[in-house]
Amino acid sequence: MIPNILFLERPNYNRLITILWGEEPDRVPFYEHFVDNEVIEYVLSVKLRGLDFSKREHRELYIRSLIRFYKGLRYDYVPLEIALNIPLNPMVFTEDTARLSRGKRGWLREHDGLIKTFEDFENYPWPEVEEAADYDLMKLLCKLVPDEMGVVGGVGGGIFEHVVWIMGYTPLFRLMYRNRKLVEAMFYRVGKLITDVQKILVEYDKLVALRMGDDLGSKNGTFVSPAFLREHVFPWYRVATNTAHKHGKPFILHSCGNLKAVMEDIIETGIDAKHSFEDVIMPVTEAKKLYGDRISILGGVDVDKLARYPRHLFRDYVMKIIRECCPGGGYALGSGNTITNYVDLGNYFEMLKLGVKYGQYPKRGDVWF
Repeated sequence: MIPNILFLERPNYNRLITILWGEEPDRVPFYEHFVDNEVIEYVLSVKLRGLDFSKREHRELYIRSLIRFYKGLRYDYVPLEIALNIPLNPMVFTEDTARLSRGKRGWLREHDGLIKTFEDFENYPWPEVEEAADYDLMKLLCKLVPDEMGVVGGVGGGIFEHVVWIMGYTPLFRLMYRNRKLVEAMFYRVGKLITDVQKILVEYDKLVALRMGDDLGSKNGTFVSPAFLREHVFPWYRVATNTAHKHGKPFILHSCGNLKAVMEDIIETGIDAKHSFEDVIMPVTEAKKLYGDRISILGGVDVDKLARYPRHLFRDYVMKIIRECCPGGGYALGSGNTITNYVDLGNYFEMLKLGVKYGQYPKRGDVWF
């Protein structure tokens, strides 16, 4: 299933690191937050869903499949995020109508939560950092990944997301007015736990970049006020970036939503790169012009267009992104969010092929196509 053109080059994680530091590599690297397991299964003809991670052979199958997939598609790294070992709000499910359906698609239960009072907070099973995540899975990836590839990862989910996943959106918003001290205690406890786990992960040599995914808004703006984020979320981003930088590694923030009101604050926390862009909010070409002189810009090929654009229009769209975002470095080609199980795989492969063909950085004196 993988186009032959994507097998013809050895990976080189320094290509990705080069753009994360805002410089020009030999060719534009590819970047994805992750690719849905259904897509990996389809491409590799392997079964990943339903694996029992308590079994060593299942863990190895999963990790070796990730390596085979990302290496085969010319990524210079393997992404992996490890979940915190904490209870979260139960999900609600509906039928998954995607091309590569997983059967049921889960959604966050918005109107209820596990922590509503300080008594709930005190009784919640907060883990010690040594037991807070599946470090062995990350260690296994770092052991098996080829020398020429790196690992990009961190905790699965960010500070704001975890508070919401535990408390629920509606209860959180109400408690911000009814019990502000409880909300502040939640953000402190979650922020401390995540950044403490990051301090362990960043020690792994093969982890070449630390990242956090923390969706902060919708297409209309942030879920909570910029002032609240400045006080209770962004200071933890600064801790995370400092952790990465102390080890000589870049820090990537993935965050969905319209963040125009807080982008300057986010940049000031010291992040090296921003991922997740949606054309209806801010096309990646505009983001590169506005912020590309201070942070690296990752992805931005709109997921809706990956899913629905006819091939000839999609090709022109991606070529425009390459032309406008690659010059000067500090850019990696990829989706605006993730390669979901409902994208058109033909468009996905076309994006990668165009990156290989037209993403070569010109030699001195040459110009872009």
